[in-house]
Amino acid sequence: MPDQPDHPDRSDQTDRPDQPAPDPIRDVELDLGLDVVSLTRRLVDIESVSHHEQRIADAVERALSALPHLTVVRRGNTLVARTDLGRGERVVVAGHLDTVPVNDNLPSRLEDGVLHGLGSCDMKGGDAVILRLAATVPEPNRDLTLVLYEAEEVEAVHNGLRKLSESDPGLLEADFAILMEPSNASVEAGCQGTLRVDVRTRGERAHSARSWRGVNAIHAAGEVLARLAAYEARRPEIDGLTYREGLNAVGIRGGVAGNVVPDECVVEVNFRFAPDRSEADALAFVTDFFDGFEVELTDSAPGALPGLHLPAARAFVEAVGGEVAPKFGWTDVALFSRLGVPAVNFGPGDPLYAHKQDEQVPVADLVRCEEQLRAWLEGER
Repeated sequence: MPDQPDHPDRSDQTDRPDQPAPDPIRDVELDLGLDVVSLTRRLVDIESVSHHEQRIADAVERALSALPHLTVVRRGNTLVARTDLGRGERVVVAGHLDTVPVNDNLPSRLEDGVLHGLGSCDMKGGDAVILRLAATVPEPNRDLTLVLYEAEEVEAVHNGLRKLSESDPGLLEADFAILMEPSNASVEAGCQGTLRVDVRTRGERAHSARSWRGVNAIHAAGEVLARLAAYEARRPEIDGLTYREGLNAVGIRGGVAGNVVPDECVVEVNFRFAPDRSEADALAFVTDFFDGFEVELTDSAPGALPGLHLPAARAFVEAVGGEVAPKFGWTDVALFSRLGVPAVNFGPGDPLYAHKQDEQVPVADLVRCEEQLRAWLEGER
Protein backbone atom coordinates (compact mmCIF):
# COMPACT_ATOMS: atom_id res chain seq x y z
CA MET A 1 0.00 0.00 0.00
CA PRO A 2 1.48 3.45 -0.91
CA ASP A 3 2.29 5.91 1.85
CA GLN A 4 -0.58 8.23 2.82
CA PRO A 5 -0.05 11.98 2.21
CA ASP A 6 0.55 14.14 5.28
CA HIS A 7 -2.60 15.43 7.01
CA PRO A 8 -1.62 17.64 9.94
CA ASP A 9 -5.20 17.75 11.24
CA ARG A 10 -5.77 13.94 11.40
CA SER A 11 -4.38 13.34 14.90
CA ASP A 12 -7.79 13.76 16.49
CA GLN A 13 -9.18 11.05 14.18
CA THR A 14 -6.49 8.47 14.85
CA ASP A 15 -7.00 8.82 18.61
CA ARG A 16 -10.73 8.10 18.47
CA PRO A 17 -11.69 4.86 20.26
CA ASP A 18 -13.70 3.70 17.27
CA GLN A 19 -10.63 3.92 15.04
CA PRO A 20 -8.35 1.04 16.17
CA ALA A 21 -4.69 1.14 15.30
CA PRO A 22 -3.80 -0.76 12.13
CA ASP A 23 -2.96 -4.40 12.73
CA PRO A 24 0.00 -5.24 10.47
CA ILE A 25 -0.57 -8.98 10.88
CA ARG A 26 -4.29 -8.88 10.13
CA ASP A 27 -3.55 -6.96 6.93
CA VAL A 28 -0.54 -9.07 5.95
CA GLU A 29 -0.14 -9.91 2.30
CA LEU A 30 1.42 -13.21 1.30
CA ASP A 31 3.76 -12.94 -1.67
CA LEU A 32 3.59 -16.35 -3.32
CA GLY A 33 6.57 -15.37 -5.45
CA LEU A 34 8.81 -15.76 -2.40
CA ASP A 35 10.98 -18.86 -2.17
CA VAL A 36 9.56 -21.65 -0.05
CA VAL A 37 11.78 -20.87 2.96
CA SER A 38 10.84 -17.18 3.05
CA LEU A 39 7.19 -18.04 2.57
CA THR A 40 7.33 -20.53 5.45
CA ARG A 41 8.79 -17.81 7.68
CA ARG A 42 6.01 -15.47 6.66
CA LEU A 43 3.38 -18.05 7.57
CA VAL A 44 5.06 -18.94 10.87
CA ASP A 45 5.09 -15.28 11.89
CA ILE A 46 1.31 -15.08 11.54
CA GLU A 47 0.19 -16.48 14.87
CA SER A 48 -2.63 -19.00 14.29
CA VAL A 49 -3.26 -21.05 17.40
CA SER A 50 -6.30 -23.33 17.01
CA HIS A 51 -9.60 -21.39 16.96
CA HIS A 52 -7.69 -18.23 16.01
CA GLU A 53 -6.98 -18.88 12.33
CA GLN A 54 -8.91 -15.98 10.79
CA ARG A 55 -5.88 -13.76 10.13
CA ILE A 56 -3.89 -16.44 8.36
CA ALA A 57 -6.98 -17.70 6.51
CA ASP A 58 -7.71 -14.16 5.30
CA ALA A 59 -4.15 -13.82 4.02
CA VAL A 60 -4.25 -17.20 2.28
CA GLU A 61 -7.62 -16.43 0.71
CA ARG A 62 -6.38 -13.13 -0.73
CA ALA A 63 -3.28 -14.79 -2.15
CA LEU A 64 -5.14 -17.72 -3.73
CA SER A 65 -7.97 -15.57 -5.08
CA ALA A 66 -5.44 -13.56 -7.09
CA LEU A 67 -4.54 -16.67 -9.13
CA PRO A 68 -6.83 -16.84 -12.21
CA HIS A 69 -6.37 -20.57 -12.80
CA LEU A 70 -7.89 -21.47 -9.43
CA THR A 71 -11.45 -21.48 -8.12
CA VAL A 72 -11.42 -20.66 -4.42
CA VAL A 73 -14.07 -21.70 -1.88
CA ARG A 74 -14.03 -20.76 1.79
CA ARG A 75 -15.84 -22.52 4.61
CA GLY A 76 -15.15 -20.89 7.97
CA ASN A 77 -11.37 -20.62 8.11
CA THR A 78 -10.84 -23.47 5.67
CA LEU A 79 -9.79 -22.71 2.07
CA VAL A 80 -10.20 -24.93 -0.98
CA ALA A 81 -8.55 -23.98 -4.30
CA ARG A 82 -9.19 -26.13 -7.38
CA THR A 83 -8.10 -26.39 -10.97
CA ASP A 84 -10.63 -27.58 -13.56
CA LEU A 85 -8.54 -28.58 -16.55
CA GLY A 86 -10.34 -31.78 -17.44
CA ARG A 87 -7.40 -34.01 -16.55
CA GLY A 88 -7.94 -37.73 -16.17
CA GLU A 89 -6.98 -37.71 -12.51
CA ARG A 90 -7.53 -35.41 -9.52
CA VAL A 91 -5.22 -35.12 -6.51
CA VAL A 92 -5.88 -33.43 -3.18
CA VAL A 93 -2.94 -31.80 -1.39
CA ALA A 94 -3.90 -30.71 2.12
CA GLY A 95 -2.41 -29.03 5.17
CA HIS A 96 -3.75 -27.44 8.34
CA LEU A 97 -3.26 -23.78 9.22
CA ASP A 98 -3.49 -23.96 13.01
CA THR A 99 -0.80 -24.59 15.62
CA VAL A 100 -0.62 -25.60 19.25
CA PRO A 101 -0.32 -22.70 21.76
CA VAL A 102 2.66 -20.36 21.66
CA ASN A 103 5.58 -21.44 23.86
CA ASP A 104 8.02 -18.55 23.57
CA ASN A 105 8.78 -19.72 20.01
CA LEU A 106 7.75 -16.76 17.87
CA PRO A 107 8.89 -15.04 15.72
CA SER A 108 10.74 -17.43 13.41
CA ARG A 109 14.49 -17.52 13.06
CA LEU A 110 16.77 -19.10 10.47
CA GLU A 111 20.05 -20.58 11.70
CA ASP A 112 22.51 -22.92 9.98
CA GLY A 113 20.08 -24.24 7.42
CA VAL A 114 17.26 -24.82 9.92
CA LEU A 115 14.13 -22.72 10.30
CA HIS A 116 12.88 -22.49 13.89
CA GLY A 117 9.46 -21.34 15.10
CA LEU A 118 5.97 -22.40 16.10
CA GLY A 119 4.35 -24.35 13.28
CA SER A 120 7.47 -24.51 11.14
CA CYS A 121 7.36 -28.31 11.23
CA ASP A 122 3.68 -28.92 12.02
CA MET A 123 2.85 -27.80 9.43
CA LYS A 124 3.41 -24.37 7.93
CA GLY A 125 6.37 -25.66 5.96
CA GLY A 126 3.95 -28.00 4.20
CA ASP A 127 1.47 -25.15 3.76
CA ALA A 128 4.16 -23.06 2.11
CA VAL A 129 4.85 -25.90 -0.33
CA ILE A 130 1.13 -26.04 -1.18
CA LEU A 131 0.98 -22.29 -1.79
CA ARG A 132 4.12 -22.35 -3.94
CA LEU A 133 2.58 -25.10 -6.10
CA ALA A 134 -0.66 -23.12 -6.34
CA ALA A 135 1.17 -20.11 -7.69
CA THR A 136 3.76 -21.71 -9.93
CA VAL A 137 2.10 -24.81 -11.45
CA PRO A 138 -0.88 -23.33 -13.34
CA GLU A 139 -1.26 -26.30 -15.70
CA PRO A 140 -0.51 -29.46 -13.71
CA ASN A 141 -0.72 -32.86 -15.36
CA ARG A 142 -3.41 -33.79 -12.83
CA ASP A 143 -6.25 -31.58 -11.64
CA LEU A 144 -5.46 -30.24 -8.20
CA THR A 145 -7.56 -29.61 -5.12
CA LEU A 146 -5.54 -27.65 -2.56
CA VAL A 147 -6.96 -27.57 0.96
CA LEU A 148 -5.70 -25.43 3.85
CA TYR A 149 -7.87 -26.05 6.87
CA GLU A 150 -8.51 -25.00 10.43
CA ALA A 151 -8.53 -26.67 13.85
CA GLU A 152 -6.57 -29.88 13.32
CA GLU A 153 -4.73 -29.62 16.64
CA VAL A 154 -7.89 -29.78 18.78
CA GLU A 155 -10.90 -32.06 19.21
CA ALA A 156 -12.10 -33.73 16.01
CA VAL A 157 -15.48 -32.00 16.23
CA HIS A 158 -13.74 -28.74 15.26
CA ASN A 159 -11.51 -30.16 12.51
CA GLY A 160 -11.97 -28.13 9.32
CA LEU A 161 -11.26 -31.07 7.03
CA ARG A 162 -13.86 -33.19 8.80
CA LYS A 163 -16.40 -30.36 8.58
CA LEU A 164 -15.67 -29.97 4.87
CA SER A 165 -16.20 -33.69 4.32
CA GLU A 166 -19.67 -33.30 5.79
CA SER A 167 -20.74 -29.97 4.27
CA ASP A 168 -19.10 -30.28 0.83
CA PRO A 169 -17.95 -33.86 0.27
CA GLY A 170 -17.74 -33.24 -3.47
CA LEU A 171 -14.87 -30.83 -2.90
CA LEU A 172 -12.77 -33.72 -1.59
CA GLU A 173 -13.51 -36.21 -4.35
CA ALA A 174 -10.19 -37.36 -5.82
CA ASP A 175 -8.16 -40.31 -7.01
CA PHE A 176 -5.38 -39.72 -4.50
CA ALA A 177 -4.55 -37.40 -1.58
CA ILE A 178 -1.34 -36.12 -0.05
CA LEU A 179 -1.39 -34.81 3.50
CA MET A 180 1.57 -32.53 4.19
CA GLU A 181 2.17 -33.89 7.69
CA PRO A 182 5.86 -33.76 8.69
CA SER A 183 7.48 -37.01 7.57
CA ASN A 184 11.14 -36.08 7.00
CA ALA A 185 10.33 -35.24 3.35
CA SER A 186 9.57 -38.88 2.62
CA VAL A 187 6.41 -40.93 2.23
CA GLU A 188 4.70 -42.39 5.29
CA ALA A 189 1.76 -44.51 4.21
CA GLY A 190 -1.54 -45.05 5.95
CA CYS A 191 -1.84 -44.46 9.68
CA GLN A 192 -2.64 -46.30 12.86
CA GLY A 193 -6.04 -46.13 14.46
CA THR A 194 -6.40 -45.02 18.05
CA LEU A 195 -8.84 -45.62 20.86
CA ARG A 196 -8.93 -44.88 24.56
CA VAL A 197 -10.75 -46.82 27.23
CA ASP A 198 -11.25 -46.46 30.96
CA VAL A 199 -10.54 -49.73 32.77
CA ARG A 200 -12.32 -49.50 36.12
CA THR A 201 -11.81 -51.45 39.33
CA ARG A 202 -14.19 -51.22 42.26
CA GLY A 203 -13.83 -51.80 45.98
CA GLU A 204 -15.39 -50.75 49.26
CA ARG A 205 -14.53 -47.68 51.30
CA ALA A 206 -13.18 -47.98 54.81
CA HIS A 207 -11.08 -45.93 57.21
CA SER A 208 -7.43 -46.60 56.42
CA ALA A 209 -6.83 -47.39 60.09
CA ARG A 210 -9.25 -50.30 59.64
CA SER A 211 -8.41 -51.14 56.06
CA TRP A 212 -9.36 -54.79 56.45
CA ARG A 213 -12.97 -53.67 56.65
CA GLY A 214 -12.86 -52.41 53.06
CA VAL A 215 -11.57 -53.40 49.60
CA ASN A 216 -8.88 -51.21 48.01
CA ALA A 217 -9.75 -50.48 44.38
CA ILE A 218 -6.30 -49.05 43.67
CA HIS A 219 -4.66 -52.29 44.79
CA ALA A 220 -7.03 -54.17 42.49
CA ALA A 221 -5.74 -52.11 39.58
CA GLY A 222 -2.37 -53.82 39.98
CA GLU A 223 -3.63 -56.66 37.80
CA VAL A 224 -4.57 -54.18 35.06
CA LEU A 225 -1.03 -52.77 35.12
CA ALA A 226 0.50 -56.25 35.21
CA ARG A 227 -1.36 -57.25 32.06
CA LEU A 228 -0.18 -54.09 30.33
CA ALA A 229 3.42 -54.72 31.37
CA ALA A 230 3.24 -58.22 29.88
CA TYR A 231 1.63 -57.09 26.61
CA GLU A 232 3.51 -58.09 23.46
CA ALA A 233 2.98 -55.82 20.47
CA ARG A 234 1.45 -57.24 17.32
CA ARG A 235 3.45 -56.38 14.18
CA PRO A 236 1.37 -57.01 11.06
CA GLU A 237 2.75 -56.51 7.55
CA ILE A 238 0.46 -54.55 5.21
CA ASP A 239 1.43 -53.66 1.63
CA GLY A 240 5.01 -54.55 2.50
CA LEU A 241 5.09 -52.22 5.52
CA THR A 242 5.45 -53.44 9.10
CA TYR A 243 3.22 -51.66 11.61
CA ARG A 244 3.65 -52.00 15.36
CA GLU A 245 0.71 -51.74 17.71
CA GLY A 246 0.89 -50.26 21.19
CA LEU A 247 -1.21 -50.70 24.33
CA ASN A 248 -0.31 -48.35 27.17
CA ALA A 249 -1.62 -46.88 30.39
CA VAL A 250 -1.66 -43.12 29.88
CA GLY A 251 -3.38 -42.06 33.09
CA ILE A 252 -4.64 -43.33 36.43
CA ARG A 253 -7.01 -41.80 38.90
CA GLY A 254 -8.45 -42.89 42.22
CA GLY A 255 -8.55 -42.07 45.87
CA VAL A 256 -10.94 -40.21 48.13
CA ALA A 257 -8.86 -38.82 50.99
CA GLY A 258 -5.62 -39.49 52.79
CA ASN A 259 -7.32 -41.66 55.38
CA VAL A 260 -9.86 -43.54 53.24
CA VAL A 261 -9.51 -46.86 51.41
CA PRO A 262 -10.70 -46.00 47.87
CA ASP A 263 -13.71 -47.72 46.33
CA GLU A 264 -12.85 -46.91 42.71
CA CYS A 265 -9.78 -46.67 40.48
CA VAL A 266 -9.66 -45.92 36.76
CA VAL A 267 -6.73 -46.72 34.48
CA GLU A 268 -6.90 -44.82 31.18
CA VAL A 269 -5.50 -46.97 28.37
CA ASN A 270 -4.60 -45.93 24.81
CA PHE A 271 -4.51 -48.57 22.06
CA ARG A 272 -2.73 -47.67 18.82
CA PHE A 273 -3.86 -50.32 16.37
CA ALA A 274 -2.69 -51.28 12.90
CA PRO A 275 -4.92 -50.22 10.00
CA ASP A 276 -5.95 -53.78 9.19
CA ARG A 277 -8.17 -53.68 12.30
CA SER A 278 -11.51 -51.87 12.31
CA GLU A 279 -12.51 -49.78 15.31
CA ALA A 280 -14.91 -52.58 16.33
CA ASP A 281 -12.12 -55.17 16.07
CA ALA A 282 -9.81 -52.99 18.13
CA LEU A 283 -12.40 -52.50 20.86
CA ALA A 284 -13.12 -56.24 20.93
CA PHE A 285 -9.41 -56.95 21.40
CA VAL A 286 -9.08 -54.48 24.28
CA THR A 287 -12.27 -55.71 25.96
CA ASP A 288 -11.02 -59.29 25.77
CA PHE A 289 -7.55 -58.27 26.97
CA PHE A 290 -9.07 -56.81 30.14
CA ASP A 291 -11.54 -59.64 30.66
CA GLY A 292 -12.93 -59.50 34.18
CA PHE A 293 -12.73 -55.70 34.43
CA GLU A 294 -15.15 -52.93 33.48
CA VAL A 295 -14.05 -51.39 30.16
CA GLU A 296 -15.60 -48.14 28.90
CA LEU A 297 -14.77 -46.67 25.49
CA THR A 298 -14.06 -42.92 25.69
CA ASP A 299 -12.57 -42.07 22.28
CA SER A 300 -11.94 -43.81 18.96
CA ALA A 301 -10.69 -43.04 15.45
CA PRO A 302 -10.05 -45.46 12.59
CA GLY A 303 -6.74 -46.10 10.91
CA ALA A 304 -6.05 -45.88 7.18
CA LEU A 305 -4.71 -48.63 4.96
CA PRO A 306 -1.62 -47.68 2.91
CA GLY A 307 -3.25 -48.30 -0.48
CA LEU A 308 0.16 -48.64 -2.11
CA HIS A 309 -1.19 -51.17 -4.60
CA LEU A 310 -3.30 -48.44 -6.26
CA PRO A 311 -1.90 -46.83 -9.45
CA ALA A 312 -2.00 -43.23 -8.21
CA ALA A 313 -0.15 -44.12 -5.01
CA ARG A 314 2.45 -46.22 -6.85
CA ALA A 315 3.11 -43.40 -9.33
CA PHE A 316 3.63 -40.87 -6.56
CA VAL A 317 5.95 -43.11 -4.55
CA GLU A 318 8.07 -43.79 -7.63
CA ALA A 319 8.23 -40.06 -8.42
CA VAL A 320 9.55 -39.11 -4.98
CA GLY A 321 12.19 -41.79 -4.60
CA GLY A 322 10.43 -45.08 -3.98
CA GLU A 323 11.02 -45.26 -0.21
CA VAL A 324 8.00 -45.69 2.06
CA ALA A 325 7.61 -46.11 5.80
CA PRO A 326 4.52 -46.87 7.88
CA LYS A 327 2.93 -43.98 9.78
CA PHE A 328 3.13 -44.58 13.51
CA GLY A 329 0.41 -42.29 14.73
CA TRP A 330 -2.97 -41.00 13.60
CA THR A 331 -3.39 -38.35 10.91
CA ASP A 332 -6.17 -37.07 8.69
CA VAL A 333 -5.26 -39.60 6.01
CA ALA A 334 -7.81 -41.69 7.92
CA LEU A 335 -10.51 -39.25 6.87
CA PHE A 336 -9.55 -39.59 3.22
CA SER A 337 -9.54 -43.35 3.61
CA ARG A 338 -13.09 -43.17 4.97
CA LEU A 339 -14.06 -41.18 1.87
CA GLY A 340 -12.56 -43.87 -0.35
CA VAL A 341 -9.54 -41.76 -1.35
CA PRO A 342 -6.12 -43.41 -0.95
CA ALA A 343 -3.75 -41.05 0.86
CA VAL A 344 -0.20 -40.74 2.14
CA ASN A 345 1.67 -38.41 4.47
CA PHE A 346 4.45 -36.46 2.77
CA GLY A 347 5.81 -33.28 4.28
CA PRO A 348 8.92 -31.43 5.45
CA GLY A 349 10.20 -31.77 8.98
CA ASP A 350 10.81 -34.42 11.60
CA PRO A 351 7.54 -35.20 13.44
CA LEU A 352 9.54 -35.55 16.66
CA TYR A 353 9.86 -31.74 16.66
CA ALA A 354 6.11 -31.18 16.34
CA HIS A 355 4.67 -29.34 19.38
CA LYS A 356 8.12 -28.85 20.95
CA GLN A 357 9.30 -25.44 22.10
CA ASP A 358 12.21 -25.69 19.68
CA GLU A 359 10.01 -26.66 16.75
CA GLN A 360 12.05 -26.61 13.55
CA VAL A 361 12.26 -27.71 9.94
CA PRO A 362 15.38 -28.20 7.80
CA VAL A 363 15.58 -25.91 4.77
CA ALA A 364 16.60 -28.95 2.72
CA ASP A 365 13.27 -30.65 3.53
CA LEU A 366 11.29 -27.62 2.36
CA VAL A 367 13.19 -27.43 -0.90
CA ARG A 368 13.03 -31.17 -1.52
CA CYS A 369 9.27 -31.43 -0.97
CA GLU A 370 8.57 -28.53 -3.31
CA GLU A 371 10.91 -29.80 -6.01
CA GLN A 372 9.62 -33.38 -5.93
CA LEU A 373 5.96 -32.41 -5.95
CA ARG A 374 6.59 -29.94 -8.75
CA ALA A 375 8.36 -32.58 -10.83
CA TRP A 376 5.49 -35.02 -10.27
CA LEU A 377 2.87 -32.44 -11.26
CA GLU A 378 4.77 -31.14 -14.28
CA GLY A 379 5.81 -34.52 -15.70
CA GLU A 380 4.26 -36.21 -18.71
CA ARG A 381 0.48 -36.45 -18.68
